[in-house]
Amino acid sequence: MAVRKLEGRVALVTGASRGIGWQVALGLAREGAHVIAVARTAGALEELDDEIKAAGGTATLVPLDLRDFKAYGALAKSIDERWGKLDILVANAGALGVLSPLAHLEPKTWVEVMDINVNASWMMIRTLDPLLQKSDAGRAIFVTSGAGDRPLAYWGAYSVSKAALNMLGQIYAAENEKTNLRVNLINPGPMRTAMRAKAFPGEDTETLPHPRDIVPLFLELAGPACTLNGEIVHFRR
Repeated sequence: MAVRKLEGRVALVTGASRGIGWQVALGLAREGAHVIAVARTAGALEELDDEIKAAGGTATLVPLDLRDFKAYGALAKSIDERWGKLDILVANAGALGVLSPLAHLEPKTWVEVMDINVNASWMMIRTLDPLLQKSDAGRAIFVTSGAGDRPLAYWGAYSVSKAALNMLGQIYAAENEKTNLRVNLINPGPMRTAMRAKAFPGEDTETLPHPRDIVPLFLELAGPACTLNGEIVHFRR
């Protein structure tokens, strides 16, 4: 039997009910990590759990709305009581919002995108950092986008949120240069996901990489051997 690279490690993945989050959670479990799978949809998490079990892995399912910031403390406490540490954080969940001129965006849309794409990641840092610090090789990975690198008309809320996430992740990395925690961001680029289909409804999805294609990159950054810190790593097909 092949040696599993993440045996005995504990990983938390947000947005695990579909797309990139689903595939990354499954990939981590296949390599031996116990996966704490977080998403709003309980039914989809149960389907993921079936896949993980079929692959010989284990998971804990956490149905959670990431905008319920009061729940983060209880989640961290539960992880601490059960495992006493967190080795891997994959903050994958994201919201596109509405593609619209800035002046036409509804406040509720702006706030929702910022909450999910930025504030949820900060809350993860705030509540889970003590557990990541208890790991012998803590790894935090945030999923960003090329939309955060340049001003794109009509992508206001999403682009601003990803630009903020880039800075958030890189500051967290800078603060941990002298610790065992390594923090990086991944830009998946165009990928066959529901969010991409929403943004580009006429696109031929068969021309895009499948979310499973990016899993090796996540595994590389999640492993104890990873030395990168504060990088925005761009997926190349």
